[in-house]
Amino acid sequence: MNLLFFAVFILFSLLVIRLGVVQIVKGSEYKKEVERTEDIMVRNGTPRGKIYDRYGNVMVDNVPLNAITYTRAQSTQPDEMLDVAEKLAPLIKMDTEKITTRDRKDFWLLTHSEKAKKLVTKEELQKLEANEELTKDDVNKEVYQRQLERITEKDIKSFDNNELEVLAIFREFNTGYALTPQIIKNKGVTPEEMARVSEHLDQLPGVNVTTDWERTYVYDDTLRTILGNVSSSREGLPSELVNYYTAQGYSLNDRVGTSYVEAQYEDVLQGQKEKIKNITKDGSVLDTQLISEGYRGKDVVLTIDMRLQKEIEKIVEEELYGQIQKGWQSPYLDRAFVVMMDPHTGELLAMVGKKYGKNSETGKYEMQDYALGTFTSSYEAGSAVKGATVLTGYMTGNLYPGETLVDEPILIQGSKPKTSWFNKSGRKLMSDLFALEKSSNSYMWKIAFRIGGDTYIPNAPVDFNSNSFKIVRNHFSQFGLGIPTGIDLPGEMSGYQGSSRKPGFLLDLVIGQYDTYTPMQLVQYASTIANGGSRVEPHIMKQVREPDNDKGSLGPIIYENEPKVLNRINATPDEINQVQRGFYRVAHGSDGTANNFANAPYDAAAKSGTAEAFYKGPNMEKAVETYNTTLIGYAPYDSPEIAFSVFVPWSHQDKDPYVNKVIAKRVMDKYFELKKQSEKEGLFDAAVESEVRNADEAEELQEQERQENIE
Repeated sequence: MNLLFFAVFILFSLLVIRLGVVQIVKGSEYKKEVERTEDIMVRNGTPRGKIYDRYGNVMVDNVPLNAITYTRAQSTQPDEMLDVAEKLAPLIKMDTEKITTRDRKDFWLLTHSEKAKKLVTKEELQKLEANEELTKDDVNKEVYQRQLERITEKDIKSFDNNELEVLAIFREFNTGYALTPQIIKNKGVTPEEMARVSEHLDQLPGVNVTTDWERTYVYDDTLRTILGNVSSSREGLPSELVNYYTAQGYSLNDRVGTSYVEAQYEDVLQGQKEKIKNITKDGSVLDTQLISEGYRGKDVVLTIDMRLQKEIEKIVEEELYGQIQKGWQSPYLDRAFVVMMDPHTGELLAMVGKKYGKNSETGKYEMQDYALGTFTSSYEAGSAVKGATVLTGYMTGNLYPGETLVDEPILIQGSKPKTSWFNKSGRKLMSDLFALEKSSNSYMWKIAFRIGGDTYIPNAPVDFNSNSFKIVRNHFSQFGLGIPTGIDLPGEMSGYQGSSRKPGFLLDLVIGQYDTYTPMQLVQYASTIANGGSRVEPHIMKQVREPDNDKGSLGPIIYENEPKVLNRINATPDEINQVQRGFYRVAHGSDGTANNFANAPYDAAAKSGTAEAFYKGPNMEKAVETYNTTLIGYAPYDSPEIAFSVFVPWSHQDKDPYVNKVIAKRVMDKYFELKKQSEKEGLFDAAVESEVRNADEAEELQEQERQENIE
């Protein structure tokens, strides 16, 4: 008995020790393992942050939507999901237009299992199973593939409307992850549908009614291409960025920004997901625990002045459409651009691009937003670059401020005469200021001769230095011409550089008729001259703010975009001032090529440009000769606060209608008109910086879009 009691004591001691090891020594480790295998952490999405203009006008908002969701357990079988789909179908109306042929085939195999088995003969199945190189999974895949191939057209078109609705629901059930709510329907969900589904939730395991959101753009198509897009829950993550986003904790069906502002500031606009832990056993959910609450994304305030943006768009549309109607003058004109920027901070107040073309959906010709073309498309800029040419002459020691040169036809052996537009045969002595005012080509060509290390001799051959193109382009790049401006949006292009090094092309380069530039590069170049020589990086994001539940106010600032100087041009203040004076004479001189600004209530400085170009449409066998027209400038002259660029590609063929000059004058007039109006409204006061100015209008639009979705 003593031995027996001793043995029992030893066994109990071992049991106690073992329990101690399990609960105390390795308790946390085992708990983590259980949680890893049995408890699932789920992150539910939240609405994105809003986007505002510089004065607190809502540009992009979220519309609340009624939504019906489905969450499948890990152990849920297809036949169980089909049963739920069949019960849900009579309660809601589903869109069956997006059902694909593959969806129909998969659904047919599920609902006609006996017929599906007969699509593969016993002999075929035995032959596959006898193949030792194939695993069981390989056999099943091959059988499934043969079944898909052998389903007839009659089979997949045999579904009636009720079955198609079930298929549409079942199709949504199969997207997303297990234990993660998947949206079945969030557009057009009526209150009656919400009520019917709510009444039958006890019969619909996994189905729930909730609130979802949809992105809404308050100003319709205004700046639409710049604001970008957000993927739907079905589209989920872009395929090319799946690894990038999943590494940051995104789910495959998360909605993310797919282009421009929405994509560029995805990490800011994306909200903090709600974290829920599902307590599961054998694949079934026993309980849920809220780990942390979610909140919508942070708000982004843009530098854009939406009122100015809309007014400039209206001006560009009017002038562009009016000139397009004059087909005898402008047979190939279809687009125009305007960019306005603070030359000291780089804040973009307006980015306007309009293109007249055929709507791919309606087939009708209409005016389309092409604001992204301000930095993703490039064209020959013409004489607008001559300010950079003169400063390049100064910076390389090949010209001094005030120097006079002879404007005359340039005669190169074996080439046609090259002349200024106003001087086809004579010889005129002129200063650098008059050369800018009158837009002399010959003056710029003689600068090019000096840069190239050659002396101009009429009718003699030309032999420029091999690095002369590099010298000019390196100096042009100091102004932002031919290189990325640094704008905080994806997809910026640098323009195209001609590859030939023939001497004649260097002469074309210095008058803006060889390389191509974007409208954004031109406004950065104008700003560099306006502010005294600093190339400032343009940007569209002004601030990031915390979200505020009060619809009438903005949250506190958590980040402010500071001005960034990319470089200073290698010119003295006197040299820069000389070019500034030349630009002033362009806008005010009797021979100024943009003297339509002469009587403006503000002092402007400007430089116009006309470039020989070629247009080749999609159905044209060869390119035709045409002209691009440009105009850059800034105002006020003594204390610049706004710089602008106007670009009108393929504006005319023979007679110049001066569309560029008309647009430039009208947009600058409008800028100063709106500035006075804003001052009267107190928009520049610090007290209104946190106010949402169009909160009621945005809310009305939300309600209108919500009702349209229901209808």
